[in-house]
Amino acid sequence: MAHKAYGLNELREMYLKFFETKGHLRLPSFSLVPQNDKSILLINAGMTPMKPWFTGEEEPPRHRVTTCQKCIRTGDIENVGHTARHGTYFEMLGNFSFGDYFKKEAIPWAWEFLTSPEWVGLEPDRLYPSVFAGNETTPADDEAFAIWRDVIGIPENRIFRFGKEDNFWEHGSGPCGPCSEIYYDRGEQYGCGKPGCTVGCDCDRYVEVWNIVFSQFNNDGHGNYTELKQKNIDTGMGLERLACVCQNVASLFDVDTVMNITNKVSEITGAHYEESDKTDVSLRVITDHIRSSTFMICDGILPSNEGRGYVLRRLLRRAARHGKLLGVNEPFLYQVVDTVVHENECQYPRAARKAVLYHPRHPHRGRKLRQDHRWRHEDLLRNAREPQGKRRDDLLRRGRVQAL
Repeated sequence: MAHKAYGLNELREMYLKFFETKGHLRLPSFSLVPQNDKSILLINAGMTPMKPWFTGEEEPPRHRVTTCQKCIRTGDIENVGHTARHGTYFEMLGNFSFGDYFKKEAIPWAWEFLTSPEWVGLEPDRLYPSVFAGNETTPADDEAFAIWRDVIGIPENRIFRFGKEDNFWEHGSGPCGPCSEIYYDRGEQYGCGKPGCTVGCDCDRYVEVWNIVFSQFNNDGHGNYTELKQKNIDTGMGLERLACVCQNVASLFDVDTVMNITNKVSEITGAHYEESDKTDVSLRVITDHIRSSTFMICDGILPSNEGRGYVLRRLLRRAARHGKLLGVNEPFLYQVVDTVVHENECQYPRAARKAVLYHPRHPHRGRKLRQDHRWRHEDLLRNAREPQGKRRDDLLRRGRVQAL
């Protein structure tokens, strides 16, 4: 491995500083709870909180913005722990342009950040870009192809053209456009061994580390595309995935900050990572779900029977169940929160402040039950299990967690 093995927290700060040097305003992560957006339960991408800025409904604080956004996705929750890539919580690095710069700036900046020795310093010969190949309704992105070939200097046979499923971003009607992804070749040891294994294969050899979306069209909802007057840039790069590449580790669970959380879970449960596949799955599930739960609770979400609260409740119950599979029958998740906070407090200082649970059935109602950011959400779960019905619903409704 020729490049430096930067830590996850180092990479986050490095990315944000890089785009500050390019005139971007650094903004803190938005809450996981969407504001004035009923289309989603939880923020699931870096650009999601900025929709009004992309559509022009609101004026952004600056036309160049960079963020590291907390995200939750649970669509593939059953895969968590079983694969190297799946997790419900992740951080998305992003640089955004609202009618300012476009392809000729976004592509070279991505390449500079990834390959320059002053920044990440990945090996250029291991990086492969892709562009939109075009179809019957939308032209191929020859402009991006030309920039990769003529400006960056990538040979044509190393630039891949993919279809709409891979290299075009849209969500119903509204702004949309082609995207250009950057893949990193992790080496044959991560490959599937098939003769045709190359960029775009489903194995873990070629990993997408960066996606630049060129928001240049408007979709009328019927498959008709017109050019936007204000063209935008929406980029996304998974922080944990970049850390996997930089640290040359097998999965997101092996990244430094995430592994430190797993080590704490191992200390509590007595289970050891890489002891067996079954044990590893449980340790990974607990690690992932406590990360998600900690940040959801910090943003004011409570376990309940519907909406965001149900997502949190499901995460906590799954984590507790996997604790039982490891032989832990008492509440233990709160003991991991200190470690989650410690590994993230440089970026999320709010998470390091004391969180207090006020339990309505506690004899000293209104007093602090837990301090030092130990969140006893197990108290809610332990008293809210089926089939207690109305008592459970009442307890969840009346109990509240305050992230001070």
